[in-house]
Amino acid sequence: MHLLALACLLDFCFVQLFKLSQRLRCAAPVVVCVNYLTIACLLALYLIVSRRLDLSGDVVRVGIVAGTAFICSMSLMTWALEVAHVAVVLVAFRLSLIVPILASLWLWNETAHVLQFVGLGAAAMGLWLVTRAGAGHSGLRGRALLAIVVAVFLLQGTSHTCLRWVKHAGLDVQHLNVLMVICLTAGVLGALRVAVTRSRPRGAEWTMGVGIGLFNMVALATILATLARFDAVIFFPVLGCATVILDSLAAHFLWKERVRLSAWCGVGLAVVAIILVLGGQ
Repeated sequence: MHLLALACLLDFCFVQLFKLSQRLRCAAPVVVCVNYLTIACLLALYLIVSRRLDLSGDVVRVGIVAGTAFICSMSLMTWALEVAHVAVVLVAFRLSLIVPILASLWLWNETAHVLQFVGLGAAAMGLWLVTRAGAGHSGLRGRALLAIVVAVFLLQGTSHTCLRWVKHAGLDVQHLNVLMVICLTAGVLGALRVAVTRSRPRGAEWTMGVGIGLFNMVALATILATLARFDAVIFFPVLGCATVILDSLAAHFLWKERVRLSAWCGVGLAVVAIILVLGGQ
C-alpha cells in the first residue's frame, strides 16, 4: 500500500512540474522530448554499467509500441489544450483511466468486485466534476471538438494500457529495460516533431526538460513496480483520484487558483471512490 501511495504522490508532483514549465512559457514539445531522452540516456547508462541491459524481442516490441503511444498522446494533449476548450480536453484525459481497466478485464481476464465497479463509477463522476470546473477558451466546437476529445481519451487510455501490458507480457523483472526503450522511442519521435516544426529550443526548456526527466524516471519506474503488485481496477482509479485531490489542493493553496464548489464536490467523490476501490479488495 505504501508503494501505491508513493506512485500517486510522484505522479502528482510530475503534473506540478509540468505546470511550472507552462508558467515559465517553455515550449511543451521541447520539454517533453528532452524529458524522454534524459530518461533513456540515464537508464541506458545504468543498465550497461550494472550489466542488466536486455533488449530481447518482447522488451523491444512492448517498448516501441508503448513509446509511440506515449509521444502521440502527449503531443495530441499539448496541441489540444491550445486549440480546444481546456476543461473538455482534461475530462477526456482524466476519464481515460477507464480504458486500461476495461482492457485488463477483457484481454487479461483480471477480476473486479461489485464494490470496485461502484468505486469506478464514483471516480469517473468525481474526475468529471473536478475537471469540468476548469477554465479555458471556447476553442473548437462540434465534430472537430468531438474528434479531439475521443482521440485524447483513446490515446491516453492506450498509453495506460501499455504500462499494464508490461506485467502481462512477463516483463516485470525487465521493467527498467522496457522503460528505457519506451523513453528512447518517445524521445526520438519527439525530436523529429521538434525538427519538423523548426523550433529553436531555449536554455530554459533544456533545463526544465532535464529536470522533469530526472523526476519522471523515478515516477515511471515506481508506477511500473506498483502495477506489478496491484490490479488495474485498483491502481488506475486510486491514481486518478489521488492526483486530482492533490492537484485541487495545490491549485487552491500553491497556485492561488479559484477552485469552484463543484470541483470540491468532485474531490469528495474522489475520496469516496478510493475508499470503495480499496475496500473491494
